[in-house]
Amino acid sequence: MSSVPRLLLVDDEERFRTTLSKLLGVRGIPVAAVGSGEEALAELRSKPYDVILLDVRMPGMNGIEVLAEIKKINPALEVIILTGHASVDAAADIMKLGGYDYLLKPCSVDELMDKIDGAHERKLAREKRKEKASAPQVIAGEGGKPR
Repeated sequence: MSSVPRLLLVDDEERFRTTLSKLLGVRGIPVAAVGSGEEALAELRSKPYDVILLDVRMPGMNGIEVLAEIKKINPALEVIILTGHASVDAAADIMKLGGYDYLLKPCSVDELMDKIDGAHERKLAREKRKEKASAPQVIAGEGGKPR
């Protein structure tokens, strides 16, 4: 498993996508970026990702609807919501649907990197637990030898 997260950025503002992609790229995080929820879902069906940065307010599907669909496609994906519009109800919905965290735009790149790192670590830990749980168990008999 890679120590660099595979990141998908979903935001309808092209300038924001371009700027954030460059800022994260400089820090060693390759970013795929799309401009709508529909594009994000198509991208997720064709390539694996670890962490998704998702805007709430977009034309077509909003971020809450996209989050619900993402979790149907792959419940293990970690989703960080980025929004310029604070809402207690939206934050509650996001957490209820399995979102990792909720950040207000603009936020510092350092703060965003901390969230990305935390989300990626949580995904890796979950995968490791799942892998360990599905590994064949060897039961030791007398003398410590497998039976």
